[in-house]
Amino acid sequence: MSPARPVVTVVGLGADGWDGIGPRGHEALRAAEVVIGGPRQLALLPAECPAERVPWPSPLRPAVPALLAAHADRRVCVLASGDPMFYGIGRTLVEVLGGVAALRVLPHPSSASHACARLGWPLEETEVISLVGRPLDALTAALHPRRRLLVLSAGADTPAEVAALLRRRGFGPTRMWVLEQLGGDRERLLEGTAEDWPHPPGDPLNLIALECAAAADTLRLSAAPGLPDEAYEHDGQLTKRHVRAATLAALAPAPGELLWDVGGGSGSIAIEWLRTHRGCRAVSVERDPVRAERIARNAATLGVPGLRVVTGAAPAALADLPTPDAVFIGGGSTAPGLLDACWAALPAGGRLVANTVTLESEALLADWYRRYGGELVRIAVAHAVPVGGFTGWRQAMPVTQWSAVKSS
Repeated sequence: MSPARPVVTVVGLGADGWDGIGPRGHEALRAAEVVIGGPRQLALLPAECPAERVPWPSPLRPAVPALLAAHADRRVCVLASGDPMFYGIGRTLVEVLGGVAALRVLPHPSSASHACARLGWPLEETEVISLVGRPLDALTAALHPRRRLLVLSAGADTPAEVAALLRRRGFGPTRMWVLEQLGGDRERLLEGTAEDWPHPPGDPLNLIALECAAAADTLRLSAAPGLPDEAYEHDGQLTKRHVRAATLAALAPAPGELLWDVGGGSGSIAIEWLRTHRGCRAVSVERDPVRAERIARNAATLGVPGLRVVTGAAPAALADLPTPDAVFIGGGSTAPGLLDACWAALPAGGRLVANTVTLESEALLADWYRRYGGELVRIAVAHAVPVGGFTGWRQAMPVTQWSAVKSS
């Protein structure tokens, strides 16, 4: 029987380098045969650490299994920035090594903790957004007036890029702080507003703090489903606001769940599903390439650039998609085999919601309601409009909605 491989020790460190690590970290690094980390991190170690120093290759994530396997019989330390389990290498190592039992993690205070200490912000009330290896547009969904955000920066150019994004999204009055080299001898704080950010690129090791403020004419985007219709670029193929809110309520998104949005149109259902929680996932299936491109633009504008857009006709385009937790059919429910394919793809407990405005599709949904139960409703919305010198109601086309939970 082969001996168990040595436990990998992960040591968090900050800009204060060796002095800020602590006794247990010092002991582990002195005893290590191999130390793996970024070049900047490795350079912070003193000569009293005799281990072989191995820089992470780029891209990092695919290289981790082979790199650890190459040193499987040696005492390995991995250097991490701050807290290894907070947007750090710790998560990857747990996944690669098959669990936390193969790791010993010695965390350092995270950059978020340092920033909140400097600014006097309660950490538990401050949202943290990472832009390291993530699209800049991901920040948009977190922008709400008076909200405090910490943004983990991808480099020296990130503060100016964030300021430009805030201006584009109508949040130019937002106060910004850039905190460089937190916890180190070269710590520096820069301040300004997004609309006139005055500072050139500085140290690449920085974190951005935002106290969000919107311009007076900025369209208000709620954290709840039912965004204003004017928030979307569309050609008329848009689930309107009140119906959209009712549809998301029936779909009942939860963190980590995956939605199929079949017949995406403008992508509004998938986008608002994703906006309910950062852990939600969605695929929007749209056969029209022009509309598919529009869905991707809407997703970026509204802060969920991770929406996957599949261009193709359903049900054929559904064949290789991962198993959904919920399916929305916004159009084309009479397409041969579509409802059958969507229902078959759902696991037990999965939800299906289908909307229609035509009699033919309504008859089909009524048949599925008879066979599988659920709820069949008609949603009618009327808007007040001028009628001469008075005001009257203008009825929108009613929407028939069938929703059901698959029992087995």
